[in-house]
Amino acid sequence: MTAVWEMLGTGGPVITVLALMSILSLTLIGVKLAQLWRVRSGEDMRAMALKYWQEGDRHAAITAVSDGRSPADRVMAYAMQALSDGLQGPRLEGELMRRGNEEVARMNSLIRLLELIAMVSPLLGLLGTVLGMIQSFQELELAQGAANASVLAGGIWQALLTTAAGLLVAIPAAIAAGLFAARIDGAAQHIESAVGRLLLVNESR
Repeated sequence: MTAVWEMLGTGGPVITVLALMSILSLTLIGVKLAQLWRVRSGEDMRAMALKYWQEGDRHAAITAVSDGRSPADRVMAYAMQALSDGLQGPRLEGELMRRGNEEVARMNSLIRLLELIAMVSPLLGLLGTVLGMIQSFQELELAQGAANASVLAGGIWQALLTTAAGLLVAIPAAIAAGLFAARIDGAAQHIESAVGRLLLVNESR
């Protein structure tokens, strides 16, 4: 722990900002993991609900998906209830689209912030490196060429530390944002597939 505090002090304010961004990034990753863990679940349950619906047992179909935890389960449960209440046609399709968009927007929350961290942290690291190099060469100029080479090398090492820190913050954030985006796309496809299959089964009855 002492070495960590020494490193923060060595890197200056930029490394402190990057450390705070790292904590925020890891927190966001944990929150999104918990939120998106089950967004593609329930495929077998929805298939069973469609089977009940095709057989005419609407109550059993609605019950089968009413306790689902995925966005596709929630949208499908609403669609079945709306069809049972007599809502059909463009009004139903428009409402299903609105609910589907809301589910996708909810899943996408905080992803932009994670992407912003992945984009900004390397730039902050580079800024810290440039500022450190400027300081090192200013010290060399003040020493009129008589500066100890080890002191100069130490200053450059301290400057490059911020670039490494920026990359260490950016890489996990970028990977997580990409994986989360792929998972959200899959969940959106599940919503579209579930609703499309339900409407097709309902029309064929």
